[in-house]
Amino acid sequence: MKDYSISFDKYLKDFDYQERKDMKIQLPEFFELYAKGEAQLIDIRFNEEYEAWHIGFGDHIPLNELPERLSEIDKSKTIVTMCPHYDRAEIARLYLKLNGFNARYLTNGLLGVVEGLRGDKARDYIQKIKG
Repeated sequence: MKDYSISFDKYLKDFDYQERKDMKIQLPEFFELYAKGEAQLIDIRFNEEYEAWHIGFGDHIPLNELPERLSEIDKSKTIVTMCPHYDRAEIARLYLKLNGFNARYLTNGLLGVVEGLRGDKARDYIQKIKG
């Protein structure tokens, strides 16, 4: 397998307005990619946070376990990292990006997903992703 990893120095030197845009993903685009099977959602919160509450889809890989669990992530998909807001999700996204993944962080965070899937919206979306 080809190594697509890059150094942090190179990433910073190449950082531009397009990368600033590409590193983020908002709910509508994420929902569409995920429903089409083109995105993998990674909830990177600590185990205790996840145990207390989580949504019914996506994968849970805590940020501090990410280096040992890269084999669970599908390089053929857009990887979307998520935490309640976006701070840890951005750390995870950058780590994945530097390791050759097409990674983006969810700007609305997990709290935005919960808000975006209230009531009928949750029912309709879950029906959509289950086909």
